[in-house]
Amino acid sequence: MPDQPNVLLLIIDQLRGDALRCVGHPNAVTPHIDRLAARGVTFRRHYAQGSPCGPSRASIATGMYVMNHRVITNDAPTAQHLKTLPMFARELGYEPALVGYTTTVPDPRHAHANDPRFTTNSIAGGWNIVRDFEEPRAHYLAWLSGQGYTIPDTYEQLFRPPPGEHDPTWFAPSPIAEQHTDTAWCAEGALDYLRIRAKKPWFMHLGFFRPHPPLMPSAPWHQRVHPKDTLPPVRAASAEAEAAVHPLTKLILDTMKVSSAMHWMPGLARDLSLADVGRMRAAYFGLLAEVDHHVGRVMQLLQDTGQLERTLIVLTSDHGEQLGDHHLVAKRGYFPQSYHVPCIVVDPRPEADATRGKQVQAFTENVDVLPTIMQWLGAPVPRQCNGRSLLPFTRSPGPSQWRREAHWEYDFRDLAGGAAHERLGIPRDDCSLAVQLDERFAYVHCAALPPLMFHLPSDPHWLVNVADDPAHREAALHCTRRMLDWRLSQADRTLTGYAISKQGLRQFDA
Repeated sequence: MPDQPNVLLLIIDQLRGDALRCVGHPNAVTPHIDRLAARGVTFRRHYAQGSPCGPSRASIATGMYVMNHRVITNDAPTAQHLKTLPMFARELGYEPALVGYTTTVPDPRHAHANDPRFTTNSIAGGWNIVRDFEEPRAHYLAWLSGQGYTIPDTYEQLFRPPPGEHDPTWFAPSPIAEQHTDTAWCAEGALDYLRIRAKKPWFMHLGFFRPHPPLMPSAPWHQRVHPKDTLPPVRAASAEAEAAVHPLTKLILDTMKVSSAMHWMPGLARDLSLADVGRMRAAYFGLLAEVDHHVGRVMQLLQDTGQLERTLIVLTSDHGEQLGDHHLVAKRGYFPQSYHVPCIVVDPRPEADATRGKQVQAFTENVDVLPTIMQWLGAPVPRQCNGRSLLPFTRSPGPSQWRREAHWEYDFRDLAGGAAHERLGIPRDDCSLAVQLDERFAYVHCAALPPLMFHLPSDPHWLVNVADDPAHREAALHCTRRMLDWRLSQADRTLTGYAISKQGLRQFDA
């Protein structure tokens, strides 16, 4: 272990797992992230455990599946007894710094109903906040005001196409200059902090909000990728055909608004033209190109100050983005575009040299992030964690045993304005699903709705539900049993393994 080891956790919001040039996406302009991948190990089949941001970030922070931490929506509280990443960092003597945000809601059993934290999202306790980009983005808006901008009532209102004629090839650029974007603002905060910590150990969570909507990059990033060059969406021949797959699919298609991605556009995502999908994708990759530029600045500072050789870097995202796939935008439902996210781990130690540039095909998950960081810091993996450290993959030949599937969960009670249960005719608490993905099948189990199953060798894009196909009956039963195995073995284990004895409290190995 290097002296004074550092940790840089990079979370790039809404970044799809296929959206990097280093994994083959032709529209990605990501040279700096690609260099990170060349220095580390890239996990090609890495998945977030929930959506939207709140459930997924709770899984990153606790190392737990959604079924255990129970942060089921952005607005759901986090149980106070759960220990999180910044708390573990403090126990190891670090002051964990945060640039960006990490959505949380306090436990109402331990906070008064009048607490203003119940009126908006807030940043989880334990972080030393360097720059706060949590909703309603007040710190950033205040800074923008100081740069001479007129500040509207909400952050989203900044991103309205200005009046006048524009080149119809692209969406209009953001009215925010490139040096004043929230991406640049967060990067500057990180750079300032890292300069003064060059001689001291540090632990930083650097979060970039982009390429999260509004999908409106500043110039010149808005023209970095040409809409006509973007890949076409993966989807059924029509929205009606897509909706026929399942009642939940239909509900999402009937209610998902284009404004979830482009705040100024009316209508439903299902009605987007291919031209508008191309413009949307160009905007997305323009925002990502800007993020990549600033990631490069951070990496350059670490290199110039001699900090790279003692810094573990973990890059991932909280969830993906549909980008028109399956006639949808944003991140909702069960489709892999909403949950497949990148993961790059850079271990600077010489022992990892043999695996630099390696791309791993094993199923990995965001619950593995906390165990990875804990092992890097020389600490045991907390008993609450459902994940495992990824550091063994930085050694050849890697771990001898690993999981055979990936899992994620989605609670959809907030769909359709919170009336999903009424629209679907099921109890509110049954508005949930779990997904199991293995080499051959994607299995989606819904609490009170029919299951879905997709045969991946013949249907890699999840278009044909074979859950009730007699030819796949045995496979469906196997998938159901495997999911039950998963839930039984991964149930909350915070206090399991402890027992009294004549010598006092004992803890047994997992």
